[in-house]
Amino acid sequence: MNGNERFPSDVVFTDAVKAIQSRKGSRHAYSRMEHGDGWQATITDELKVEIESQVSVFLATANAQGQPYIQHRGGPRGFLHVLDETTIAFADFAGNRQFITQGNLLENAKAQLFLIDYSHQRRTKIWGTARMVEDDTSLMAKLMPPGYRARPERVVLFTVTAWDENCPQHIPQRFDAADVKAALDERDRRIAELEAELLRLQHSRDSKTSIG
Repeated sequence: MNGNERFPSDVVFTDAVKAIQSRKGSRHAYSRMEHGDGWQATITDELKVEIESQVSVFLATANAQGQPYIQHRGGPRGFLHVLDETTIAFADFAGNRQFITQGNLLENAKAQLFLIDYSHQRRTKIWGTARMVEDDTSLMAKLMPPGYRARPERVVLFTVTAWDENCPQHIPQRFDAADVKAALDERDRRIAELEAELLRLQHSRDSKTSIG
């Protein structure tokens, strides 16, 4: 946080936002949150698990004129890494070579990561600053997902200022294809086991009937 911010939520609850909250009747609830179980500024163990289980993330930036831009980044589970209690990192793969995010960050380091877990209907917003690192081959190797067919060009280092989890309202429940396949495979395996057990019991009963 900078010198104008007393609480983690002040990163977005500016004086103008607080004035609107007061006018619309929600300021009391958020002011209580500031002194209690409100937004946090460091990555907890639970948030670390949430971050590193993602296969998709949205990175928001803005240029010097304030023009916003949102970029999607994805990869296998674990492509997002928590390096310490305030640092998130990932390998930035080759894309369409527009370099909008990189240009924005050169002008304005403020950024946000938006994580959404459709299966559990949960969304997490993480505010902070970000920078691109292009000449650290050892860090790149550490962050690159093993066996993943993508060409890394640079590393994104994201420093957390504040984070908050939203309610699940209006998030459609969807499931990752790999998770659905795993669940169906487990179902089929269990069905096969039960069918084999049923067949064994039938053979055992028929054997006893024939002996009798």
